[in-house]
Order: sequence, then structure tokens, then C-alpha cells
Amino acid sequence: MTAITPLTRVRSVLFAPAVRPDHLAKLASRGADAVVIDCEDATPANAKADGRQNARRFGPEIAAAGTQVLVRVNAVASEWFADDIRDALGPDLAAIVVPKVEHVADLDRAAEALDEQGHAGLGVMAGLETARGVADARALLGHPRVVAAYFGAEDFIADMGGRRTPGNAEVHHARSACVLAGRLTGVPMVDQVVTDFRNAAAFAAEAAGARDMGYRGKLCIHPGQVELAHEAFTPTAAEIDRARRLVAAHVAASDAGLAAIDFEGQMVDGPLVAQAQQLIELGEHT
Repeated sequence: MTAITPLTRVRSVLFAPAVRPDHLAKLASRGADAVVIDCEDATPANAKADGRQNARRFGPEIAAAGTQVLVRVNAVASEWFADDIRDALGPDLAAIVVPKVEHVADLDRAAEALDEQGHAGLGVMAGLETARGVADARALLGHPRVVAAYFGAEDFIADMGGRRTPGNAEVHHARSACVLAGRLTGVPMVDQVVTDFRNAAAFAAEAAGARDMGYRGKLCIHPGQVELAHEAFTPTAAEIDRARRLVAAHVAASDAGLAAIDFEGQMVDGPLVAQAQQLIELGEHT
């Protein structure tokens, strides 16, 4: 079996419309961990063919500059999916993005289509953005072709018939369910978009909350959001230093027969040590 290529970092996943060559030409310079050439929502029905051509043209150029490149194809059940797989995927892609995944069979079909077109090592970033997709997230993320996933709040609430609010209370359960499924399956999860792309404070606050929940990155719809995402999902030097000192203090205490210690005024035991170790590891991979 061909090994599936993992995504290395997903702190920022920047989307650009496949029908905007002017945007695509600048993607490599935006500094994002990964960029997505979007042949789905950002490409109208009457321009799908042009979008595929642009994805195939610009993808290798962006990848050659050292950026992970993904192409978001249309949903598996759509009339455009097969043509997307055949015509939009050039060489050197990091993965494809499959939106609105609801059934394991969707991922099976995507895997088969990729294999048939000579992309046996190409993984899938799965979009969890419907009620069924969120409800069945653990089964979906357990698919061997899935290398990452994202929660899409806007489509989810549209499917639910609800309303979006700045406080995100209406998607709290779904965001939590998705990141929990990612933890159980070992799949890195990327958090929802902030549509108010001029509101840096809102993005920074939402990204910080997403990291607190266990998300590994944020969907970005504007280049100005990239650096904000990196700041949120990259541990600071001070955080890493404190985590290392905490772990060292706990090791010394354990050698002395103590399971819990007072570390700088905080009671520290196993769970807090595990959090510190995870922070250190996260810092090593960013």
C-alpha cells in the first residue's frame, strides 16, 4: 500500500478562489503554512473549468516555493467532483480538500478517484460542515486517507437552520465534537473561518480559544489573518521555557517520591505535566 503523505503544519490554511489568477500568483508570498486553491464555494458553476485550469497551473509554482498546496474540489456527490479530480490536480500537491464529508463512502470514493488518476499517495483534508458530518466525525476521521480536517461553522449552521452569532455559542458543541474526534483519531483539526476579515481582534480571540480547545490551526480567508494564526498557534519562548522548567521540577519530585508539587504557586501533578509536555512538543513542530 502506498504511504499517504502527511501535512507538516496547519497553523494557517489560507484559501484563494481558483478563478482569481491575481490572487493565486501571490499565494506563495503570503507565508501561510498551507494554501488552498478553492474550486468549490469560491468558484461559480459557470467557471469550474477555468478554475481547474488555474489550479493545475499555479499549484506546482506555489509548491516549488516551499508552501504546502491543496486543492479544494467540489463535494463527492456533486456533478463537478470527477472532473475536479481528473483536471485540477497537478504534481506536488500536499493533499486535496474534500468539503461536506458525511459518509465513509464519500472518502472511499475520493480515495478511489485519486488512485485512478495516479495520486495514490495524496491525502485528504476532510470538511466537517454538516450536521451528519459532525455527528459522525469520529468514523469519518478514522478513514486511512484523512490527514487533516476542518470544522466549517458557516455551512454547519446553514444545514442546521440556525443563526451565526459573534459569541459562537451555537457552534460550541460542534467545534468541541470535531476536535474531540480529531484527538481520538490522531487527525489534526483546523478551526472555522472568521468572515469579518478586517476584525483582527475577533480573529485573534477566536484563534486563541481554538488553541485552548486543542485545534492545531485556523482557516484563513485573507492574507492578513495568516500572521494572527501563527501567533495564536505557536507557543511563545516564555511558554516553552516555563513548560520545560515545570517538567524538570516534576521529574525531580518524582525521583524523590512525590507525585504532586508546588511549582511557582501552582499545584502540579500528572495532567498539568502532560499539558506542559504537549506544549513543548508543539513548539518543536512550529
